[in-house]
Amino acid sequence: MEEKYFKKISQELKLQKTQVVNTLNLLIEGASIPFISRYRKEMTGQLDEVQITDIKKLYDKLLEIDNRRISIISSIEKADKMTDELKAKLLAADSLLELEDLYLPYKQKRKTRAMKARELGLEPLAEIIFKQDNVDIDLKAEEFLTDQVENIEDALQGARDIIAEVVNETQRARDIIRRLFEKESVIKSVVVKGKEEEGEKFRDYFEWDEPFHKSPSHRVLAMFRGENEGFLKLDVFPDKELAVERLEKLFIKSKNNCSKQFEIAINDSYSRLLKPSIETEFRNIIKEKVDNEAIEVFAKNLRQLLLSSPLGQKRVLALDPGFKSGCKLVCLDAQGNLLYNENIYPHPPQSETIQAAKKIKHLVESYQIDAIAIGNGTAGRETESFIKRVVKFDRDVQVFVVNESGASIYSASPVAREEFPDFDVTVRGAVSIGRRLMDPLAELVKIDAKSIGVGQYQHDVDQNKLQTSLDTVVESCVNSVGVDLNTSSKQLLTYVSGLGPQLAQNIVEYRKENGAFKSRKELMKVKRMGAKAFEQAAGFLRISGATNPLDNSAVHPESYFVVEKIAKNLGKSISELMQEKDLKKKITLEKYVDNKVGIPTLKDIVDELEKPGRDPRTKIKVFEFEQGIHSIGDVRVGMELPGIVTNITNFGAFVDIGVKQDGLVHISQLKNEYVSNPADVVSLNQHVKVKVIEVDVLRKRIQLSMKDL
Repeated sequence: MEEKYFKKISQELKLQKTQVVNTLNLLIEGASIPFISRYRKEMTGQLDEVQITDIKKLYDKLLEIDNRRISIISSIEKADKMTDELKAKLLAADSLLELEDLYLPYKQKRKTRAMKARELGLEPLAEIIFKQDNVDIDLKAEEFLTDQVENIEDALQGARDIIAEVVNETQRARDIIRRLFEKESVIKSVVVKGKEEEGEKFRDYFEWDEPFHKSPSHRVLAMFRGENEGFLKLDVFPDKELAVERLEKLFIKSKNNCSKQFEIAINDSYSRLLKPSIETEFRNIIKEKVDNEAIEVFAKNLRQLLLSSPLGQKRVLALDPGFKSGCKLVCLDAQGNLLYNENIYPHPPQSETIQAAKKIKHLVESYQIDAIAIGNGTAGRETESFIKRVVKFDRDVQVFVVNESGASIYSASPVAREEFPDFDVTVRGAVSIGRRLMDPLAELVKIDAKSIGVGQYQHDVDQNKLQTSLDTVVESCVNSVGVDLNTSSKQLLTYVSGLGPQLAQNIVEYRKENGAFKSRKELMKVKRMGAKAFEQAAGFLRISGATNPLDNSAVHPESYFVVEKIAKNLGKSISELMQEKDLKKKITLEKYVDNKVGIPTLKDIVDELEKPGRDPRTKIKVFEFEQGIHSIGDVRVGMELPGIVTNITNFGAFVDIGVKQDGLVHISQLKNEYVSNPADVVSLNQHVKVKVIEVDVLRKRIQLSMKDL
């Protein structure tokens, strides 16, 4: 690794050089970001996952620039056009844009008008115009007339074509237009003629223009989608007169016939070459920017969703509601195993309410059910009302409405078929709803994160970048919570630091053949489990009831000797040290510092001994919708209703108020004061109170407000 990378990254991210060097070395050695942030704090100076990710991203970007630099230098040298001055500029360039600008004059391209003009011998005439001397340019042009250049205007046109290309390939000219696009450009969209009716959903953008810097990412993505689907024509441009004026200021040095020809060439260069080129470049930059913002929104929402409050290991009766097809019902044990399934028909057209009620009560008692999970899709509210109205329990049974977004995708997936080969999609869907209540993280990792409906325009952004970001979020969440080595699915284990799909599969197969793991050390018996993978994974895997209680904690095996030393010095066993809270106050951390273990790690160890294997997620709360509100037809302006935040975007938050359509709390309606980011005010699954300010039954839209509530 080059020294310049360390310096550049530390300067840009305002970090110490040693932090950058150590972090990059760990990453190159194959350490995962969760492992580095949790177990290598002394080496990184306690950098968190975000900072480590930023280091990795910037390092990858610098590598990309250097690889492109090498390719460009090689290409120019092969063409035998390299000069010392050009090479110095290429070596000093610190961005891809600068490199591409320097390379542009030497880049192989299709035959241009300027190339044709040069072939006709008109370059000397272009050079005369470029100098802008006070000469009779028409007289000079006559000297270049041939069978192929028949008149003065043809000669001047060819010369102007050469000048236009030179202007386009001048780095300063491109920078001027680039800055103009950044600061002064307008984004404009119009409807494609004849597509007005078909493109109705883009009506807001049929005649739309605004300064680009004022256009929020969600609006830009909406216009891009309209363009991609063939309903809108989109243009991004600064004022042409201003652009040409700036270029003339750069190039025009005189006032004579030559400079007039130069002005014509500049105008042509801007319209034909510079504007289209910089607009394409600028649109790519815009797209990357709005993609990144949308991906960030999706990632934040996904993190909150994955870290939703779990019910824990309780016996659950889950219902996937429906009308005509009935409600699919399943009973699960505390580990999420399927015990029983059946259909009930409490709603029209069958309306077998009494039979359904008897069946529910019988199953609750027979399977000692602790909680009931009801999917929030079609007939969800009616099923919730039925459960609460008709069925009275002798036992204390909690009733939860569960967001079932993506459950249908899971139920038809290879993962679901592998888990339940003998059951149809309806059973699998109901099981997923029940398991989501018990442990959202463990269940949601089985679904492609892009299929979970949280975010904005996720199908319009760079899919590779989105996938990478979401995988990172899932990995971070899984490792922050930790997983039970003996009960976790292959999908959940896949995201554990250091494992991946193959080792996760091998762990599951080992469990089937040998029974439950009794210690973390036993992991080394798993096929293909090497020392590096064990180092990366062990601290995030929990073994409930292990002989060594530290195996059910976040203390890494490499630090067990420290805990053993602490326990010995206090005259206690490790179990006693973990159980007796007052003992922690007697620990003097400085006594245990050595060249491998520092104060940050020792603090983490003591915190973990305080609450071994603690789950960072909050406790789940029962939520109740307003009674009598089941459809959009029941909603009236002025109503104040309880709701659950289901999605957060840059323009506001969507709230489930118990009807099929989520309502929108626009960013301007979140608080009485200015809000720059809705995520600063609300979080996913938050219980909120909202006021209905507008209902559009035809368009199925509900506008809500949280002001003064």
